[in-house]
Amino acid sequence: MTSKSIVRPTGAILAAAAITLALSACVANNPAGSSPTLTVDSTADDCVVSAAVAPSGTVVFDVTNSTDQTTEFYLLADDGLRVVAEIENVAPGAPRTLTASLAPGSYYTVCKPGMVGGGVGKTEFTVIDSGNSSTPTADEAAQIKAAADNYVAYVKDQVSQLVPGTQQFLDAYVAGDDTTARALYPVVRGHYERIETVAESFGTLDPQLDFREADVPEGDEWTGWHRLEKDLWPPADAGYVALTPDERASFANKLTIDTQALYDAVHDPEYTVTIDAISNGAIALLDEVASGKITGEEEIWSHTDLSDFQGNLEGARVAYEGVRAIVERNDPDLVAELDSEFDALQKQLAAYGSYETGFTPYDKLTSAEVKALADGVNALAEPLSMLTATLVA
Repeated sequence: MTSKSIVRPTGAILAAAAITLALSACVANNPAGSSPTLTVDSTADDCVVSAAVAPSGTVVFDVTNSTDQTTEFYLLADDGLRVVAEIENVAPGAPRTLTASLAPGSYYTVCKPGMVGGGVGKTEFTVIDSGNSSTPTADEAAQIKAAADNYVAYVKDQVSQLVPGTQQFLDAYVAGDDTTARALYPVVRGHYERIETVAESFGTLDPQLDFREADVPEGDEWTGWHRLEKDLWPPADAGYVALTPDERASFANKLTIDTQALYDAVHDPEYTVTIDAISNGAIALLDEVASGKITGEEEIWSHTDLSDFQGNLEGARVAYEGVRAIVERNDPDLVAELDSEFDALQKQLAAYGSYETGFTPYDKLTSAEVKALADGVNALAEPLSMLTATLVA
């Protein structure tokens, strides 16, 4: 796979308040005054969406998993690579909802059972101009623009710190200074974890930078942070062969190139975000905690999962707070609950350390401590899952 700078397509910021345009029978069901709701059935070899056409504005996807493994659903841009909206970690028998604000245009839908590989059932999906959209007031438009501008600035800042931090880490790694490299590994990765869902929106960049060994499709080369993690914390069992100095240099060079590609992508003058992308990103970052960090599956050799947890939590909170004022206008009770749950989970996690002092290794946590952290994540995840629907209401 090759890196390239690609940007999220610009689109309508506000969802339509009411969509009354009469469309053909293949268009999503859309009662007057409501958002169209489509069903998605993710099977072992297909991704069945109930309609191939929808009106522009807010579109809701109810995703059901009919397989025996966790799945993902993606809405891709017209190039079939860029991620416009996604929902991950859809467990068998546990439907989840994705809410997105969509501009007119051509897209693709695809599911990814097992959350690995290129996905199945990739199908063209068309969004037709509804011809009926709400116009924000001057104050609302200013809030929306500020939310988008501030979040883009935050993403650029994190990636701007990631680039030199990665180089410092790689310099130590290539030089064989494993002690320094191990110390830098979780701290530098924090910049990536805060904007992980942004990296995922750029096609192949996240797989190249951050795939775990188990995520790599058969036949693809495993590269990125976790390839080096395994070499720095080699498995105790016999059989692992340490990378040679030349191999270390080669993998380090690939990580440098891919990190620069991420920098170039978010600094493209056309790079922007919609407010629903910001809120969906907050939801997805907490999903990352639930699916990998709280289970100890993300950093299986270094056991630095709680550092990643902290990065995801910080990134989710920044995304949420960027749209908080807009959400509060629609549902002040939801905002109060989210403020409280974010504070509670951060306080709970802080008991295990910080980036400055280091975090307790995951393999040192008791089962009771893991359960308590998982309960804290779930307590935040429930109200956070309503963020996008409330935001674009």
